[in-house]
Amino acid sequence: MSVQRNDWSLQRKGQIDQERHKERVREAIKKNLGSIVSNESIILSDGRRKVKVPIRSLDEYKFRFDYRKKKHVGTGDGNTKVGDIIGHEGQGVGHGPGGGDQPGSEYFEAEVDIDEIAKLIFEDLHLPYLEDKAKQAVQSKTTRFTEIRRAGIMANLDKRRSILENIKRHARATGRAELGRFKKEDLRYKTWEEEIKYESNAVVIAMMDISGSMGEFKKYIARSFYFWMVRFLKTKYDQVKIVFISHHTEAKEVPEQQFFTQGESGGTVVSSAYRLALDIIAERFPPRDWNIYPFHFSDGDNYYSDNDEAVRLADELTGTCNLFGYGEIGEEGASSYRRSSGALLSIFKDRLANQERFVGVRIDDKEDVYPALKEFFGKRGEEV
Repeated sequence: MSVQRNDWSLQRKGQIDQERHKERVREAIKKNLGSIVSNESIILSDGRRKVKVPIRSLDEYKFRFDYRKKKHVGTGDGNTKVGDIIGHEGQGVGHGPGGGDQPGSEYFEAEVDIDEIAKLIFEDLHLPYLEDKAKQAVQSKTTRFTEIRRAGIMANLDKRRSILENIKRHARATGRAELGRFKKEDLRYKTWEEEIKYESNAVVIAMMDISGSMGEFKKYIARSFYFWMVRFLKTKYDQVKIVFISHHTEAKEVPEQQFFTQGESGGTVVSSAYRLALDIIAERFPPRDWNIYPFHFSDGDNYYSDNDEAVRLADELTGTCNLFGYGEIGEEGASSYRRSSGALLSIFKDRLANQERFVGVRIDDKEDVYPALKEFFGKRGEEV
């Protein structure tokens, strides 16, 4: 009696390597999300670009003959356990100033579609404290595989069911349940449909300080956050409303394009933005019908006599809305003394300490944008 087994993995070697490559790309993206989110080429693009991510090359495990007959110290004595270090190579990769004589690691740049990156960034984000509201509802689409058919496209081939059908056909024909040559009648395909999930109404109010103290770095940080916030909302929720407010000493509602391109000038009166936000809420988005999320980014400098009014209106926004988020932007590369110069965040944290739905963050570096997104849109409250 002879037993024969087909090694199907050899025939799928190309596909296996491709999947490993994709997984390594995903791992590299996850490890570098902070720097990718703040990548200037993405923020200043139209959002349809591919992004280059540096990835270390893949080495297949194999034994290598020591052609140079160097003495290695990695020989065990028979009493070692898994994970024990039995020796070290030389200095390895050279780095630092000046020229070196050590080989470097091989890296290559993989082009990744920005939508793939967006999926990884947004997978854990959602609108917090989302509640049931009256009237119209926000649509959120999900894809669900619902049926198995005999015809379809190869991309939707259900391999497991196709193999089972092949084995069953051979069992009926020969009396032995074994895997044999595939025929068209063995193939099974998954079919899918878009499932529409209705969620409660939501509006996000984006407020940005455009006063003269908002230099290039601060303006870039604010735009970076709002770029990903807008993309997150449009990707995950079909009909969330977004209102854009720019302010210096006066506030006004502006179109999206102007919001992201307007220059900075003038002084700072923060209460003007909060007062306009409350007026817009009262006129167009009554809290009984809408989930409301105001966010404000500033450098923390405010006209000193306006602080009390800003706190009062911030308290009213927090009590009216589902969540009020305030982001304070520091100076790039500033010392710890200069980083503490912005006063508004500390005032808010002191006077709004009892407000559970006030969230304040500090951003001093480009890589702080991603943690800020997670802080504002992290899991809070019960999902509808």
